[in-house]
Amino acid sequence: MAINQSILAHKSAAYQDVLHESMRKSASVGTAKSAFLCHSHKDETLVKGLIALFQEMGIDVYIDWKDHSMPETPNAKTAQRIQDAIKARALFLFLATANAKASRWCPWEIGYADSSMRKIFIIPTADGAGTYGNEYLQLYARIDLGKHEARSRLAVFNAGMTEGEWLSAASFR
Repeated sequence: MAINQSILAHKSAAYQDVLHESMRKSASVGTAKSAFLCHSHKDETLVKGLIALFQEMGIDVYIDWKDHSMPETPNAKTAQRIQDAIKARALFLFLATANAKASRWCPWEIGYADSSMRKIFIIPTADGAGTYGNEYLQLYARIDLGKHEARSRLAVFNAGMTEGEWLSAASFR
């Protein structure tokens, strides 16, 4: 299963104000409930929706394009700052989309997170063209929609498992 991108797009429109508060809070690093989000910049609307979902659970998400210390044009300093941001957080989230799959930065970031022994969660998505988050990404735990008694919300699934636990800030400890 994968999160339909239309759900994230809808959530983005409903929670614009939450996004700005989340970005302000996640500017401070090292909190137990803070995660680095690896994504394509082309997926800004989906990212905003995802941040809104995490914010509802008290989880702050670091987004590089909201970090004012980043250089305007990507360079070696950008890579160093991204490494620092990944190292400052125990959690690494990968928003799997067609754009992320085509990105030059996303595979590098997940490789760095993996080699740095970060806890990695894949967030698979689906759109009309396909489902994203397969192949080697299946090595990692995933955050996906779970359903129980007609109720649907985000859940954490260990790699290869079909049953998980409801996502909460405690899931990331």
